[in-house]
Amino acid sequence: MTNDKNAGLAARPHWISPEMCLILMAGGAPFAYSIWSALLNNFAVEAAGFTGREIGILQSLREIPGFLSFTAVFILLALREQHFAILSLAVLGLGVAVTGFFPSVYGLYFTTVLMSIGFHYYETAQMSLSLQWIPKATAPRVMGLQMTAKSISSIVAYGFIWLCLELAGVQYAWLFAIGGGVTVGLAVFIWLAFPKFEHGEPQIRKPVLRKRYWLYYALTFMGGARRQIFVVFAGFLLVTKFNFTAAEVSALYLVNHLATSFFAPLLGRWIIRFGERNALVIEYIGLIAVFLGYAYTESVVVASCLYVLDHVFFAFAIAQKSYLQKIADPRDIASTSSVSFSINHIAAVLIPWLFGAYLWTKSPALVFVAGAIMAFISLLLALFVPRQPEPGREVAFMHAATPMAAE
Repeated sequence: MTNDKNAGLAARPHWISPEMCLILMAGGAPFAYSIWSALLNNFAVEAAGFTGREIGILQSLREIPGFLSFTAVFILLALREQHFAILSLAVLGLGVAVTGFFPSVYGLYFTTVLMSIGFHYYETAQMSLSLQWIPKATAPRVMGLQMTAKSISSIVAYGFIWLCLELAGVQYAWLFAIGGGVTVGLAVFIWLAFPKFEHGEPQIRKPVLRKRYWLYYALTFMGGARRQIFVVFAGFLLVTKFNFTAAEVSALYLVNHLATSFFAPLLGRWIIRFGERNALVIEYIGLIAVFLGYAYTESVVVASCLYVLDHVFFAFAIAQKSYLQKIADPRDIASTSSVSFSINHIAAVLIPWLFGAYLWTKSPALVFVAGAIMAFISLLLALFVPRQPEPGREVAFMHAATPMAAE
């Protein structure tokens, strides 16, 4: 039986591998999501009459499925994690595909929640599978390649939007439909083309909180809070203050992902060499400067450059993931991935609504000053990341203990 199994593995094409499965999934999600995010602000304002209040509510609703990501471990009691990831990818595509056919406030709320359910469950499962299937020694590099796949997919999506809007005048509804349809089609292909890959350690199938992971939880919470400043308000600032069109936003997103596709693999190798702590410190120092720049700039050129730089800093999320992989019990990966996504979205559920309803209405600058404060808190937390994290040495200034002793 073992010989037959090995012969079957050898007979597969070289690209039929867990790494390629992860890379294709990583490229599938951004195509739909990039089209959705690039068109959302303009579509919401032009078709549904959104103001800062409605966009804040919509983004808060979008984050509720992220807050509920911990429920993924219960779904995994009945469904393989690999299949769960692919089905979630298809739901993401479906939600985007129907967005343009509901041009109203409540229609956008509904389609956003549907898209978000697929997106957040997919992200949870994809992160978990990456940490289980990829060896620790090469994880940052492979995650960098996945990020490059995301960026290339987004580049294609934004280029497609720009051409359709500038040269063909295609309606928003059809752009949403094509973007979502491509992602659904890729999900079907992945389901049919790839076999069931075996995991490493059997996973705990219930939500688990470990005291020894507290620093990772704290970094994840702050990361979710600051990400909302970029996702919700940075793009909205470009549309409302600097009068960006949908085509101009798409062009800027295109620049974002060109930069990330080049930078992410280099960053992955850099993290392997210099460690997670140094990467996180650089990220948060840079974000403090970016947010303060957003708060006070009156230049469209400066705002555009800050937007690209802010997006590039998302690549540093590799360091948080590889830090978790190094300190975690392998059995905790699926559970901790789902719980951490919920923690990431605690602030994400509240910040778009609170900041949109109160800070933004008083002064958009206050939103970005708050983002700089969040980045500073994250910087302080990053200083506690050990230079060589491992089970028993999850926090700097602590001596290594028995790996599973400190729960």
